[in-house]
Amino acid sequence: MSAPEKSFYLTTPIYYVNDAPHIGHAYTTVAGDFLTRWHRQKGESVWYLTGTDEHGQKVMRTAEANNTPPQEWCDRLVESAWKPVWRDLEIANDDFIRTTESRHTERVQKFLTGLMEKGFIYEGNYEGPYCVGCEEFKLPGDLDEGKCKIHSKPVEMVKETNWFFKLSAFVQPLLDHYKSNPGACQPDSARNEVVAFLEGGVSDLSISRSTFDWGIKVPWDTKQVVYVWFDALLNYATAVGLTDPADSEGGKFFAKTWPADVHLVGKDILRFHAVIWPAMLMAAGIPVPKKVFAHGWLLVGGEKMSKSKLTGIAPSDITSHFGVDAFRYYFMRAIPFGSDGSFSWEDMSARYTSELANDFGNLASRLTAMIEKYCGGVLPARADSSDLASSLARTVGEADKAICELDFQGGINAIMDFCKEVNSYVTIKEPWVVAKDTTRKAELDAILYNTAESLRALAVLLHPIMPISTNKLWGYLGADKTLGVLGKHKISEVANWAQLHPGTKISKGEILFPRLEDKQES
Repeated sequence: MSAPEKSFYLTTPIYYVNDAPHIGHAYTTVAGDFLTRWHRQKGESVWYLTGTDEHGQKVMRTAEANNTPPQEWCDRLVESAWKPVWRDLEIANDDFIRTTESRHTERVQKFLTGLMEKGFIYEGNYEGPYCVGCEEFKLPGDLDEGKCKIHSKPVEMVKETNWFFKLSAFVQPLLDHYKSNPGACQPDSARNEVVAFLEGGVSDLSISRSTFDWGIKVPWDTKQVVYVWFDALLNYATAVGLTDPADSEGGKFFAKTWPADVHLVGKDILRFHAVIWPAMLMAAGIPVPKKVFAHGWLLVGGEKMSKSKLTGIAPSDITSHFGVDAFRYYFMRAIPFGSDGSFSWEDMSARYTSELANDFGNLASRLTAMIEKYCGGVLPARADSSDLASSLARTVGEADKAICELDFQGGINAIMDFCKEVNSYVTIKEPWVVAKDTTRKAELDAILYNTAESLRALAVLLHPIMPISTNKLWGYLGADKTLGVLGKHKISEVANWAQLHPGTKISKGEILFPRLEDKQES
């Protein structure tokens, strides 16, 4: 019996539920959604995981400040804030893991017990600085005048008897791993940072806390709870069946999904994912993830977006004005994935108008209006267009290569360059002039068919990033009735020319990207 097809497995970080999501959280989650939707349209088996990190002091203190038990606080915020935002942003995740779920808790305890039995955990004393905001034990170089460099708040001094993980034993195996597999930590700047950190020497890691009780109990020492990061990192594997027997449903699913293909993370949590996490897996004899990709920060006023600094912007603040598709498009198109990027209302307005309203939306409006006017709303006969067809084939290749390498900007640019080319085609061919000469009817029909066929291809290629508007366009082209569900059309077949059926009713629907109203954007 052959092994099941390996799923393309992608994860986002799990997010702290100390507050509602801001666009920094949405940035990562939309990126994951874009990439997994693209892989689905390549015909691959895909599993996309996101979720919430609900243990630790940060969450506990937030709940206490709101006079609410931690579990009740988490339940309320997940259901009222996190899940609804992902639904609103058209996030098509396959699973949503919560670290307070029994499936996670039980598997964490089994995993921890296994490391204990293998001799990788021992008891010791910890004394040093701790940032509750990061939920991280800090090194001297991580501080600026006693304050966390990320949160700009004083750290707390912690002195506890804890359980430690022998992280130092995995320095050389990790260095060997990144030397042999440079693609395992990207971009290159992130891998260089991790290698430099490892070469500087790594201490063993305290993996339990004894001064509070909001967390997973250490199985052999129930007075202590598992350190929140040790708990949280395991979600990527517990969600797909870690520690379940190989012949069980969970064990079979683990074999189908693990190792993860891509962990998307913000660069501030790179060390956890590229040092601690693979070391934990190595200790357990489990394959490490294929790639950890650390993207940059979204900046507001030159600083990382943060609720604690009052620079957080809710996704709905933007989607209420620009729409969901424009939100998704802008953040993947405007900022090279892996670099820091500043959000600005002005830049988003400019790109919305020039790229979405003028280039893409207007092309769709012109085409449907002309078919209505010149063809009675019915798609004319098939036509050949070697120039557009060959350009489309090149576009598909460029976009696929870029997007699969997480160069989202490059992939979208390739697709939008084709959109511009189609606009130029219409401008040069001047169908409104051709239509005035009845002897040129076949020429007019060819122009309109080729333009419609180009829009069919654009709908497929842009669907993973703009699912709402592309589905509308699919309907306008009558493709929903003749070609089936848009999301099931394979990237590899997009460039097969003349897929639209002549005689199909073309409808002139609402404008895909209406002109922005003149209103204060502040």
